[in-house]
Amino acid sequence: MKNEKIRLRELREEKNLTQLQLAKELGFSRNTISQYETGTREPDIKTIKKLCDFFDVSADYLLGFKEF
Repeated sequence: MKNEKIRLRELREEKNLTQLQLAKELGFSRNTISQYETGTREPDIKTIKKLCDFFDVSADYLLGFKEF
């Protein structure tokens, strides 16, 4: 999910959050966020929903299917 890792990092940086800050907000480890951003790990559907809710974006946007 190449686009997803790019969108996640962009969304996080737009909110001026570090990986650690985002991880704490969502109840994950910093390493998990890092793995999502680098593409070494893919989030499950519950995590995608959590990310979408947090950033107030659609799954289509997060996953790179739509621009907004």
